[in-house]
Amino acid sequence: MNDPLLVLAAGGTGGHMFPAQAIAEEMVASGWQVKLSTDSRGARYCENFPSGMEILIINSATFSGRSIFGKLSVPLKIFYGVFQSLLWFKRNKPSCVVGFGGYPSIPAITAALIWRIPTILHEQNGVLGQVNKLFAKKVDFVAYGIAPESLSSANSLYTGNPVRNSVLKFNASPYIPPGDYPINVLVIGGSQGARIMSDIVPAALSLLSEKNKKNLRVAHQARPEDKDRVIKLYSEHNIDAEVSSFFDDVPRRISEAQLVISRSGASSVADIATIGRPSILVPLKSARRDEQSINAESMTSINSAISFVEDDFTEEKLSKCIAKFLASPKKAEAMAIAALTRSSENSVQMMSELIIRLVKEKKDVSRPAIKPIDKGTSQ
Repeated sequence: MNDPLLVLAAGGTGGHMFPAQAIAEEMVASGWQVKLSTDSRGARYCENFPSGMEILIINSATFSGRSIFGKLSVPLKIFYGVFQSLLWFKRNKPSCVVGFGGYPSIPAITAALIWRIPTILHEQNGVLGQVNKLFAKKVDFVAYGIAPESLSSANSLYTGNPVRNSVLKFNASPYIPPGDYPINVLVIGGSQGARIMSDIVPAALSLLSEKNKKNLRVAHQARPEDKDRVIKLYSEHNIDAEVSSFFDDVPRRISEAQLVISRSGASSVADIATIGRPSILVPLKSARRDEQSINAESMTSINSAISFVEDDFTEEKLSKCIAKFLASPKKAEAMAIAALTRSSENSVQMMSELIIRLVKEKKDVSRPAIKPIDKGTSQ
């Protein structure tokens, strides 16, 4: 008898791909066949998926950022992607399809609904993304990491945001509060860096006292085009800094940090909370649904993070905030402990249980009424 087949549909950014990777790791370890349906952009994030896992590059497209002529081609590309998925699903007969949002998931989710394959969506943010919103009432279940108010309770439940094994390895790592010794500060801006971090953070750190600057050990993820100027800024102020356009060991760096300065994408927030670190979060102003503000609020509401709106994120205000943080070790330690109350350490298990249960019940009835897993406290 063949192992059951799970298709994960995700793409676009690390925010969609990292939770998919977490589920892939768990289900492969449980004996399932797992395939990933994505586009060429999403395929860039597949390097750390389980070895030997098949990646299906499926046609898809988004209307965002395209010219008028480019937008005319979008329906055709999506239609072709759906056709590709329909043929592949007919040949391989997946047991379940799980979508993580982003336009590359459209073909696989559409094909799953046409073939009546058990289907789950996972929404990482506090607001339903456009693709998940389109399909939310048509699938069997919508799992969420931060409770979107627009979800109906009939087919939704809280699972938290699945985090990868590389993050779980550092779950609840011991925290050393700031003091008169080397202080690790990690600066990240999502999976691809953020220009505002390069504009503000080095200048803000340069305004700290000489004693604080002497203790700093900064790891700063900058966009390739910003890297040289960021290195120069730190060097001019004698701040010990490692600057890179990509860190392949972010979970370890989070675990070693006294403070994390980051965007508030769902995956970044989940990683920070699971490891348990104080953070300064800067929600992306241009986020269409302001989902990053809601993600940040989930942490500031429990006093585990400090949040800046972009218009208030100035070098002077940030410098004062960091100086106050460095002078308050007891508060820093309390923030680290509070962050762990939002930990996603059980999210992968909850998602895998939901997948297995849905597939089992679908074998018996065409459209089962599944009782939600205990939601616990909505986060």
